Amino acid sequence: MSVRRAWEVRENDTATTWCDVRLSFADGAGVDLLAAVCGGCVCIEDVRARPALSLDDMAVLADWIEGPLLEACGGATGAAGAVGGDGSAGKRHARPALPRGAESRRWVAGEYLAAQRAGRDPVLAVMSATGHSRRRSLSLIAGARDAGFLTPRHIRR
Repeated sequence: MSVRRAWEVRENDTATTWCDVRLSFADGAGVDLLAAVCGGCVCIEDVRARPALSLDDMAVLADWIEGPLLEACGGATGAAGAVGGDGSAGKRHARPALPRGAESRRWVAGEYLAAQRAGRDPVLAVMSATGHSRRRSLSLIAGARDAGFLTPRHIRR
């Protein structure tokens, strides 16, 4: 994997760095992407792949690049999730084992409420605690709401 800083924008106390990333695989396949790194988070802006990536490949793409990209462009040491020089996937991010059933919904609600009390984004807190995507985390939060562990999002009058 090769990472090249494309440009950086500073605003107040934060900096956003855009990086060009190239993944080359032993079978001739390749992925070129533009990613933005800000505050220890990675956002994929544009992806071009030869051959096209499946949805499953797209889902793990961020895991493949996050650690090396944060080290190269973000200055933070990310979690281990790298693609080796031969294109083989290294260790993926381990998700914490979540409890099942009502206990899971209670735990998600606790993470959500703790972040809310601390003045942090509760959805990002659930994402971080579970290791799941934003969509999956929102689904977990909705389950906690439906179970009555969180207040309803919209109160109809």
